[in-house]
Amino acid sequence: MITYDDFRKVDMRVGRVLEVMDFREAIKPSYRLKIDCGPQIGVRNSSVQITGYRKNELIGRLVIAVVNFPRKQVANFQSEVLTLGVADKSRKNNWFLIKPDREVELGTRVE
Repeated sequence: MITYDDFRKVDMRVGRVLEVMDFREAIKPSYRLKIDCGPQIGVRNSSVQITGYRKNELIGRLVIAVVNFPRKQVANFQSEVLTLGVADKSRKNNWFLIKPDREVELGTRVE
């Protein structure tokens, strides 16, 4: 079990996908995303292993991203935030992104 204070250490923010690029250098099928995490955090890069979306479905989409993990080197790319999703085991382990169900201000913290 963790405490609420432990949970609060994970800084999760609402962002909007600005750009989606194929990430052929990654071992598993992936995209490289540019995500606008609001004026306080700015635009960040993220590598995501999602195959259940076409690129045009992701542009403009709201997502939830952890913004206070250290950067992670993925092949030749620096992933700056962890974009959150859930696995759908019935569909060959596709991942589906978590998003707010309404429009909210970019950079809003998940509480």
